Amino acid sequence: MAKTGFDIRKITGNRLFMPLVCLAAVLIVGGIFVPDFFAVSINNNVLYGYPVDIVNRASEVVILAIGMTLVTAASGGQDISVGAVMAVAAAVCCQILSGGETSVNEFANPLALAIIAALIAATLCGAFNGFLVAKLNIQPMVATLILFTAGRGIAQLVTKGQITYIRVESYKVMGGFIGKCPVPTPVFFAIAAVALAFLVLKKTALGLYIESVGINGAASRLIGLNSTMIKFLTYVICGLLAGVAGIVASSRIYSADANNIGLNLEMDAILAVALGGNALGGGKFSLMGSVIGAYTIQALTTTLYAFRVSSDRLPVYKAIVVIVIVIIQSPAFHRFMAEQKAKRAAKNQVAEGGN
Repeated sequence: MAKTGFDIRKITGNRLFMPLVCLAAVLIVGGIFVPDFFAVSINNNVLYGYPVDIVNRASEVVILAIGMTLVTAASGGQDISVGAVMAVAAAVCCQILSGGETSVNEFANPLALAIIAALIAATLCGAFNGFLVAKLNIQPMVATLILFTAGRGIAQLVTKGQITYIRVESYKVMGGFIGKCPVPTPVFFAIAAVALAFLVLKKTALGLYIESVGINGAASRLIGLNSTMIKFLTYVICGLLAGVAGIVASSRIYSADANNIGLNLEMDAILAVALGGNALGGGKFSLMGSVIGAYTIQALTTTLYAFRVSSDRLPVYKAIVVIVIVIIQSPAFHRFMAEQKAKRAAKNQVAEGGN
């Protein structure tokens, strides 16, 4: 019996336990109240169903959540400009492909050139944020507010205020399907981003350095770590990943819509980090927790849409559910529950002693 109790505590004490419980809870609610919620079918060699939609639509949030996790861990703040950076990357990519035209049926320039230019633009946006935070010591929320406000305006300038359409099948592949593969391509982008991040963080000391800087930047400098460069690097990575997400989002709709690409996704990315059990004040982080949090956010969104919740009311319901989930995962709530458990145990002992 003692061994069983130890095993249970070991499982419940794992950092991924609560994120997985929250994801399971959202999925169970959907399965109970939405007919055929877990049904998956193949039609014209394409997978359909709510689970497929969740995994597919969460791809951009997963990619953003990786960068947001690193930024949060290193600087103790969040990058609220990632949605706007997505729009900038999409605008640069589509503008190069279209050659300045509003709508094209063939590429005016090589696809590889457009993608590289878009990623460079997004990386420069991340470097700008990193310079303000790491070098000038501006609070992250304030520093990234600049691009949050101006980013979509920059994207509009690039596209000259127009929605640029790229009606070329090869461009639609990144947001659609590869040949006869039934799995949506964005899923592969998300898997590749997560796998690459894990390899870099596990095979190098970068993950440890980020945690060290986030826990105590001054102490990190004393032991020889360049905390300024590490913080800067996390924002550069975050910008690059936002660029990847922007290209995927643009490919979904085969266009650059500066007003809507990445809209409000920065909030979803931050919530994914929080739902993953990561402290928003920086320090130790769980990348897999953030990934699970991203899927939880998308599962919640998909479930609410299945309940016929209108898009304008969706943020309200989502906020309520997220608040409940965050409270359940908070250390203060855990302490409260532990105190209540101890009080009940003490009362039971007193009652047994009286008998």
